[in-house]
Amino acid sequence: MSTTAVTPLTTEDAELLVATGRRAAEEAGVTVSVTVLDAGGHLLAFRRDDRAVLISGETSTRKAYTALQLNAPTADLVDAVQPGGLFHTLPTALDRPLLFIAGGIPVHRDGRLIGAIGVGGGAPEQDHGFATAAVQALA
Repeated sequence: MSTTAVTPLTTEDAELLVATGRRAAEEAGVTVSVTVLDAGGHLLAFRRDDRAVLISGETSTRKAYTALQLNAPTADLVDAVQPGGLFHTLPTALDRPLLFIAGGIPVHRDGRLIGAIGVGGGAPEQDHGFATAAVQALA
């Protein structure tokens, strides 16, 4: 069996994700925090604007963590945690509680999970759009 090495998410990649997500938010007139994690859940890049709500930093980090742990955009997981949903009883006794609000997106390279981005501070749909714009800039 042969495995192909996939280039991990680099600091430069993470900085591009943060800058692009932040720029998309600024163009929309929204102040956000942006967090980028590597595949192991380690913080690679983070930016919180001083005008952002203080909790937006924790929110962006938890969104990124959730997207990474479940390898899915957090926007796609909202219904899964409602009563009767697939993850309704999912334990949250992980390193950090999961957050099922749009704005977290896993980052893939060559079909493999290499990290995640989380954006917090705007409306969930806005945060999802800002994170999506950032991931598209990396492609």
